Amino acid sequence: MGRKARRIAMSVARVTEIIASSPVSFDAAIAEGISRATKTLNNVTEAWVQSQKVSVTDGKASEYRVILKVTFVLND
Repeated sequence: MGRKARRIAMSVARVTEIIASSPVSFDAAIAEGISRATKTLNNVTEAWVQSQKVSVTDGKASEYRVILKVTFVLND
């Protein structure tokens, strides 16, 4: 059959949950979560916010919390 077999590149990814917080903002909590995740996990490719929550103290937002789903590709 004279055709060369093509190799199909495949990868396997895993999703893990990260909970992060910041006294500043949701954006800061997200940045903190991603920063911390990439210190431990290799090949992080994306993250999405599953939920957001704010703690209130004396009628004011005192802490912003996020639950992130972080995707990373597993090494071969």
